[in-house]
Amino acid sequence: DTLNSKAAFFGIERLFAEIGRCLPVMISGTITDASGRTLSGQTTDAFWTSVAHARPFSIGLNCALGAKEMRPYIETLAKSATGTFISCYPNAGLPNEFGEYDQTPAEIAAFLQEFAQSGFVNIVGGCCGTTPDHIRAIAQAVESLTPRAVPPTEPVMHLSGLEPLRIGPGSLFVNIGERTNVAGSIKFKRLIKEENYEEALRIAAEQVENGAQMIDVNFDDGMLDGQACMTRFLNLIAAEPDIARVPVVIDSSKWSVIEAGLKCVQGKAVVNSISLKEGEAEFKRQAELVKKYGAAVIVMAFDEQGQADTIERKVEICTRAYHILTQEVGFPPEDIIFDPNILTVATGIEEHNNYAINFIEATRLIKQTLPHAKVSGGVSNISFSFRGNNVVREAMHSAFLYHAIKAGLDMAIVNAGQLAVYDDIPPELLALVEDVLFNRRLDATERLVSYAETVKGDGPKKVEDQAWRGWPVEKRLAHALIKGIMDYIVEDTEEARQNRELALHVIEGPLMDGMNVVGDLFGEGKMFLPQVVKSARVMKKAVAYLTPYIEAEKRLNGDGAGEPLAKILLATVKGDVHDIGKNIVGVVLGCNNYEIIDLGVMVPAEKILETAQREKVDIIGLSGLITPSLDEMVHVAGEMERLGFTTPLLIGGATTSRIHT
Repeated sequence: DTLNSKAAFFGIERLFAEIGRCLPVMISGTITDASGRTLSGQTTDAFWTSVAHARPFSIGLNCALGAKEMRPYIETLAKSATGTFISCYPNAGLPNEFGEYDQTPAEIAAFLQEFAQSGFVNIVGGCCGTTPDHIRAIAQAVESLTPRAVPPTEPVMHLSGLEPLRIGPGSLFVNIGERTNVAGSIKFKRLIKEENYEEALRIAAEQVENGAQMIDVNFDDGMLDGQACMTRFLNLIAAEPDIARVPVVIDSSKWSVIEAGLKCVQGKAVVNSISLKEGEAEFKRQAELVKKYGAAVIVMAFDEQGQADTIERKVEICTRAYHILTQEVGFPPEDIIFDPNILTVATGIEEHNNYAINFIEATRLIKQTLPHAKVSGGVSNISFSFRGNNVVREAMHSAFLYHAIKAGLDMAIVNAGQLAVYDDIPPELLALVEDVLFNRRLDATERLVSYAETVKGDGPKKVEDQAWRGWPVEKRLAHALIKGIMDYIVEDTEEARQNRELALHVIEGPLMDGMNVVGDLFGEGKMFLPQVVKSARVMKKAVAYLTPYIEAEKRLNGDGAGEPLAKILLATVKGDVHDIGKNIVGVVLGCNNYEIIDLGVMVPAEKILETAQREKVDIIGLSGLITPSLDEMVHVAGEMERLGFTTPLLIGGATTSRIHT
């Protein structure tokens, strides 16, 4: 139980402070079965991320598995756990039907010898079923081998829920879901007040499903007991794997509420937030506690004089806080996230006109001058002047994000399900919005307010929304994919099918054309992961509709009646849940008389290779959308080489390019 382990580390550190000296701390966890997770549901690297703040002498695995079954998890730990030794104490194989262990000393010694030769371990031993003879054989097998070289710790942010989240060079922009915040969602606030936590959990699940890589949880309301609500909600999340897989941002203006939340999360969370508002002493006290709890921290650009609104003040406060944290508290710079205050524009007050520019330019300077620090913010603040007008607000959010990300914004609190595509904002509206954001005209606010009056309610907006229904079907399909509109996809797909000789041509033609546009927009930073997820759902529904027709046409044409051209295994690699590209490839290849074995998503290397070997496949195809997927593909390729595979390897997805082949 990682949460209990974290509580133990907190107590140990308190004891060390009392006795005035430190002792080495050794940590060992258990991967319970072939799922590759701890008993409380964490992957191996998420477990390490959650406990790394304890700076242990060693981290390792023991029990539950034999050495053969433990190998992939020890390998993962050996790569993930920097700055520490690795221990490995497997059982003597798996128990037989009588609960006894049959693996001989020579057999377990051979496995651990290979672990040492591969550079995975520093400390080896045995757990259940091992005897003095087993330990003696292990010692003799490794005594002449060089222990694992301890890799240095790199200044990269690592967070975790049940699964890890890495935020560093090359990472995608990170969306923090805002709807589990009583200040950001009227519905969520109502459900919490009614104590309808089951429905409140569904809002959290929807945020993750819509592409949020973290969720912001806040209960700051005068009518709520924030501490009790935070404790209850986070404990409920822990029992929901679809939510708990992502890290939590514990958000409150009250330190007692934040600390209550920190006592509930087994993963590495983010505290939102601390500041210099109450002076350096309180700032350092809270920062020390955040570090002891093993969390990252958001620091607001707020000091004893108040909230920063100019570029100079934002950078000055963040720089001061950075130096206190890194030089006096010993806080890892990669775990510091600055929020330079996204403040509302278009208020009619002249002093507010540069608020968007000030945030963007402060972000640029912070990223240039404060090494390894991250920048975040609450995006909806920028558009509060237009509350109730979603057309204008969504355009403002998308345009602001587009420019802020280019300046270095790493993450932001957003509604993951409601982001406009930058290129899809009507040109007139985009010009008006950017006039406001960049304060390009004296009358920018008045002009945007006038436009906002024309898109209030459902009247003009509804007419505008339906205009695309008169376009040619190919253009309608592309529009539906880019906008993530599910409503008409079946009827439009059917119309396109009627116009083509084969159903497959709809996939290879207009549907792929639309997805290519989505890919280009995503690559240019004009579309964000939640929008890509919505596009993928539309594509998936269209492909599902066409599949029976494709199968019927194959039978009618006699395709596939003979031997398949080849057998191809497809899988989305471990750590990635995105599968639309893989699914399309599978359909197209299947239609061309290839036999497809689709293992689904989040597939570990050992399952891919075991299946490939058992099924005697001709090609292995790996897919992934997020950046860490490429590392997992490299790992699979390395395992293929180690095990002597000669099967061709095909890789694909947004994370790959020609330079990776």
